[in-house]
Amino acid sequence: MKTRLLWSTLACLALPMPAPAAPISALQPMSFLAGACWKGTMPDGKQTDEHCFSWVYEGRYLRDVHTVHAEGRPDYVGETVYYLDPSTNKLNYLYFENSGGIGRGTAELQADKFVFPEADYLAAGYSLKYRAQWSKVDDSAYEVHNEIQGKDGKWVTQFKIKLVKQPKK
Repeated sequence: MKTRLLWSTLACLALPMPAPAAPISALQPMSFLAGACWKGTMPDGKQTDEHCFSWVYEGRYLRDVHTVHAEGRPDYVGETVYYLDPSTNKLNYLYFENSGGIGRGTAELQADKFVFPEADYLAAGYSLKYRAQWSKVDDSAYEVHNEIQGKDGKWVTQFKIKLVKQPKK
């Protein structure tokens, strides 16, 4: 039985994989990100931020695996899945990360930038309001501007960073 299962699994792996379908139209503006990793150095110069994007389920979803690395501490890792919400016909995202926090919200795709309106980041005993904009520089780079809302209700820049497309490994 185990041998049959092993051979069945190997036979499936040997089948040619179909070419990925084009992404759904709602995700099309983000397609330049897919199939690549993008990396930048945080403003403190001590941390790097890397996002690796891939299509999921033939372009119905876009996955972003996000890693912040700094020497001397474990990596901060999160994943975001972008999708079209059929009930609202809006582009949404769900974010979750390795310390247990989650975020969800919408994304508005504009000419050369992606606007992420105010949303809540929630973790055990902690919440934070955030928003962001990603601006495409060209096919090899994009800039991120993250803001958080202070206790006084004012928005302050959390960080600005330029992420550059990384060579394929």
